[in-house]
Amino acid sequence: MATVAQNSVVTLTYDLSVTDENQQKVLVEQAESDEPMVFLFGHSGLPEEFEHQLNGKNSGDAFSFSLTPEQAYGDYDQQAVVQIPKQVFEIDGKVDDQMLEVGNYLPMADNEGNHMQAKVIEVGDEMVTMDFNHPLAGMVMHFDGQVVEVRPATAEELSHGHVHGDGGHQH
Repeated sequence: MATVAQNSVVTLTYDLSVTDENQQKVLVEQAESDEPMVFLFGHSGLPEEFEHQLNGKNSGDAFSFSLTPEQAYGDYDQQAVVQIPKQVFEIDGKVDDQMLEVGNYLPMADNEGNHMQAKVIEVGDEMVTMDFNHPLAGMVMHFDGQVVEVRPATAEELSHGHVHGDGGHQH
């Protein structure tokens, strides 16, 4: 039986809840058996504490843990909410109004070419307000789930840094 450890492929089912402003848990995401989460342990880009909580578990083991903002995606940063000139979003001289709907997440890049996602907060005549915080920034996250499967990663998966096959990347 394989154990969750560095360079293993881990398959999970889980419920993710966050604590709302009334201190109630609100379900925000589920990974169920028909579409589980599959990742390469130690190479996932997930919060370090998330992987730490799963380390050493075996197939069939249940888990339940919470992550504070500091252990996950940090505190909500008001300075990550910025106004961008609407003309930046023009394609062939036109702005796609469907693309700039409030609530949409758009792929963006900074001046150095770093890729990120930003949420459209407000669309004005000249400016668009974008939020570059992670969607779960500032939230306490609660995970309840089960380790479905653990297997050693293949040499190809390790060299590519991600899972191949079911639940993974298809080349």
